[in-house]
Parts: sequence; C-alpha cells; structure tokens
Amino acid sequence: MAKGASISGFPEWLPSERVVEQRVIDTLRNVFELNGFIGIETRAVEQGSSLLKKGETSKEIYLLSRLQEVGHESDTPIEDRLGLHFDLTVPLSRYVVEHSGDLAFPFKRWQIQKVWRGERPQEGRFREFVQADIDVIGNGDLPDHYEVELPLVMVSALERLREFGLPKATVHANNRKLSEGFYRGLGLTDIEGVLREIDKLDKIGADEVAKLLVEGCGADEAQARACLELAELTAADGKELSDKFDALCAKHDIASDSDAYVLARQGLDTLAMIVDEAARIRPGSVIADLKIARGLDYYTGSVYETFLDGAAALGSICSGGRYDNLASQGNKKYPGVGLSIGLSRLVSYMLHTAGAHANRVSPASVLVAVWNEADRSASNLIANQLRSRGIAADVAPTAAKLGKQIKYADKLGIPYVWFPADASEEGAQDEVKNIITGDQQPADAQSWEPDTVYAQQTVTVEA
Repeated sequence: MAKGASISGFPEWLPSERVVEQRVIDTLRNVFELNGFIGIETRAVEQGSSLLKKGETSKEIYLLSRLQEVGHESDTPIEDRLGLHFDLTVPLSRYVVEHSGDLAFPFKRWQIQKVWRGERPQEGRFREFVQADIDVIGNGDLPDHYEVELPLVMVSALERLREFGLPKATVHANNRKLSEGFYRGLGLTDIEGVLREIDKLDKIGADEVAKLLVEGCGADEAQARACLELAELTAADGKELSDKFDALCAKHDIASDSDAYVLARQGLDTLAMIVDEAARIRPGSVIADLKIARGLDYYTGSVYETFLDGAAALGSICSGGRYDNLASQGNKKYPGVGLSIGLSRLVSYMLHTAGAHANRVSPASVLVAVWNEADRSASNLIANQLRSRGIAADVAPTAAKLGKQIKYADKLGIPYVWFPADASEEGAQDEVKNIITGDQQPADAQSWEPDTVYAQQTVTVEA
C-alpha cells in the first residue's frame, strides 16, 4: 500500500495494487452475472435504528455528524441519527422493502461496495473495506435449494481467482436450527449467547469458550463440554452427519421425540441436503462443520464460513447464511440467504502472500510520442484514431528527448511507443516500437493491431 501518513484501518492501494483489486472485482462480477444475479448499489448511510438492531457489530458503527452539530450529538437519539453501513445485508433488507413493488422475486442481487466498521485494525482487517455480496430474497417464502446454490456460486467465483494465486476454497456449513435444538435439548436457554461464544472457538480455543459458556450463558461444566462436542462434528455427506449427530444426542439423553430434537432435525435435514447436493455438483466444495455459528443475530438457518487451504491464519474469507426475519413489511416477510466476501482482505492476501501483481500500471497499450509541442495535435489525432478502434492509447506528457519519452512508457508498463511520421519528409511513415522486444515497424493508425501478448493489462503470480 501507499507509504506516508496514513490512518490505521483505511487502506489506499498503489496503482499497481488497484489493478489487482479491479481484476478481482471484474472476475467476481462476471461469475455472479453468469449465474443470473443482478447488480445494485445502495446508499452508504442508514438510520441508526436499523443498524443498532443487528447484533454485536452495532457497537462498531460510525455515526455521522455535520460540523455544526459537533458537541451537540447527544441532543439527537442514536436511533434517529445516520450511520455508515457496516455490511451490505442490512441495507439490502431495507432496499427490498422500499422497492418491493418494482422487483421480481426471488430477487437475486450482487453488490460490490465499501462498508465501514469501527473494529480494531490488524493485518488484513480494515475499518474501511470493500465487500462483495450475493443474496437471494424471497417474497413470503424462499426455497431451500438457494441454500445450496449460493455457496456453489461463491466456490465457482473463488475458483476463478486461483489464477491470481488464491488457494483452493472450501465452504464450511452449519444450521442454526440444528445448534439451537441441541442446546435446548441440553437444557440451555440463552441460545444467542451460546452461539456468540461458540463463534469464538477458533480465536480463543475450547477451554476459554467453555469458561465463557459457564460464566455468561448459564451452562454447567457438562453442558459446556457437550456444546463443544457438537462443535467438533464434521462430515462430508448427509448420512455421516446424521449418524454422528444421533449418537451425540443419545449420549446426552436428548430424546428423539422431544421438541428440541425435532427442531434440531429440521436443521440437520437442510444441512445434509446442502452437503449432498453440493457434492454432486462440486465434490468436496462444501462440508458440514458444526462449530460454525456466525455472530450476527439475524441468521435463522444455514450459516457458512469459507476457508482457504494452507491459510488458516487468514480465517474465513467468505461468510453468510439464511435470514428469515431481517426484512418485513406488516405481516409480509422477505426471507433471504446470502454470502459475503471480504474483498479488501482477500486482495491484501493476494498481494502480500500469494504474490499477485499487475504486469503494468497503465491500461494504455501505446504511448504516442511528441516530437515538439507544435506537432502535439498530430500525436493527439493518432491517439484518437487508435482509441476509436478500441486500442487504449496515451500521449507523451512533454516533447522531451525521445529516450525520456520511452522511459516514461517503460515506467508505466506501456509496451508500445508510436513515432509519428516527420511531416517535413515526403513519403515518411509512422512507426511503432515494441520497447520490450526492441522490434520497430512501419504502422498505420487505421489498421495496426498490437500483439495481445504485450497489449493486455494482466495480473500474474510470482513463481
């Protein structure tokens, strides 16, 4: 990232780094639209009343104040103030309700946009960052098959990014109903509290989570250990998942005819369907992992976290889940399921760990030289002729010595320098030089084509 004075947690990419970010954005958008998702953009601010209801993240909201209000913010309740959105799901729920009459349901949308979150900055974790989301919103109901489709779309998108140095991605899925039913079968009642503590398992370890469950969620030692046993369950297919879960329920005396088990079974059946259907389309891309909890409290069913092979320290790079109650209008509900990539975090990993880099900074394929300022209009005409044919072109900033103009092109990674014909010489022709190979040939701006090997602005990975 750019050096110099900076504000912690607010990244600024150098031009070459921005090229990598833009390639990632273009790739994701292409995959999302290939799967029928529609692009939208929502406003950056939401009412405090909407943002404050959405779990622990609400503690990290950046509230807005105009300069003349500084010192008097307390006069206005936080619920009535505006805040920067901390994710793209809460704005989507509001957007769907407000525009429901103009949308076709199920509404499949993609959105790539900045969000702001006042958490502690650290490596790969920012306060201002770009998220890339896909969601499907239903009108009244939403079929379960979308809970398979979305993780597979994300896996497909992440697979495309492997050419930029990203390792293989695997989605780890769970279901809130399964977890809740099991916890209730143990006799626990603070379900949200248990889920929040289980969500910390990878960060602080089993012993610390067990302590938090006892101290803050009303669990005894046996119940806390049972919760951790559930979190240890993983499975690659539905039958394995069902067998392991039933054995755990029997161990802890959760009767198969109890309301708690019936609720858990609903979640288990959905999770088994997701794992088995995903295996038919992309084997190994989605596994059941019952420690996945997701800290946000609006999830009601399936929840997902996505991890990269060999990058455990990075943590989850794509997460989300099913939410049935986030968007509503009177008695009508708009259930949804969505997944979100922390795009800035992903780009940071690709740049600094995977070694992704742009082959050049400038998108221009050609720099048109300027012999003297009096002839600049001739150089501009050549550049415009090339642009009209779809060839990106720039014009030298000054009529400096030719060597300096070539160095300028080389610094930007522009592979071709165009030399306009000397108007004073009869029969003189334009010439173009490939400054990478040294080859120089006569050229006509109406017909010349650059070699695609050199002309494309690409992202590559260091060997």
